[in-house]
Amino acid sequence: MTALTTWYQGMKGSIRPVVHFRSDRYWEVDAWRGFAIVIMVIYHLVWDLYGLAGWDIEMYTGFWHYWQLVTASSFIGLVGVSMSLRAGRMRQKGTMRFGPFFRRGLIIFSWGVVISLVTWIYQPASYVRFGILHFIGVAMILAYPFLRFRWLNLILGVALLLTPEVISWRHDMAWLAWLGMIREPQPAFDYFPVIPWLGVALLGIFVGNMLYPKGKRAFSMPDGSRYAPVRWLALAGQNSLLLYLIHQPILITLLILSGLI
Repeated sequence: MTALTTWYQGMKGSIRPVVHFRSDRYWEVDAWRGFAIVIMVIYHLVWDLYGLAGWDIEMYTGFWHYWQLVTASSFIGLVGVSMSLRAGRMRQKGTMRFGPFFRRGLIIFSWGVVISLVTWIYQPASYVRFGILHFIGVAMILAYPFLRFRWLNLILGVALLLTPEVISWRHDMAWLAWLGMIREPQPAFDYFPVIPWLGVALLGIFVGNMLYPKGKRAFSMPDGSRYAPVRWLALAGQNSLLLYLIHQPILITLLILSGLI
């Protein structure tokens, strides 16, 4: 099997629907991810009403700005938690390797490239150059060396989050935009640079290593997956990439059919 075929199969498999709830996973992590999906869909619906339907909504300050920060932080923090869980299980089996994390990161990044192409066709001036999928793909690769640490991830995570507050970049070199080391990034629908967002992923690894050492719960809790709403949220979380990719086309189609666009 060629590398190109392997890559294609990996991208195809990454969006294969999970139809039935998987009980072999931690339901609370999947439910958290499902909740992030729900609030993301709400945010993007409001943004579509603002950006496409022309409604007078303040998206970039105040309530909806903080809503978007909570949504993005949930997704990216869960990247770290999930990496920690996977690493713990791999260590237990003696199969800890960089390869699976690199391949997963490459697949997620590739879907980010697809988003870039679609948004470039739609609006070349502000297409997604380095959005959340680009970032997650890169973060899964960059964060790998830190999977064995706990408190170092807390320190580095906070430091990265504070970096833009204490350092003012003085150049506009476009090739540094993905790192966040640029004074004024070009306009884009979606922009998540490594600095400061890698800090959120490292904090997620810290949380994962604290709450799920060796890939196992370090605490006890009742089984919330017995309740239908939680189960549906967890199932949505198990299909997060697929839902991320299809939700905007569905929203825009519904708004067109409703006559709002």
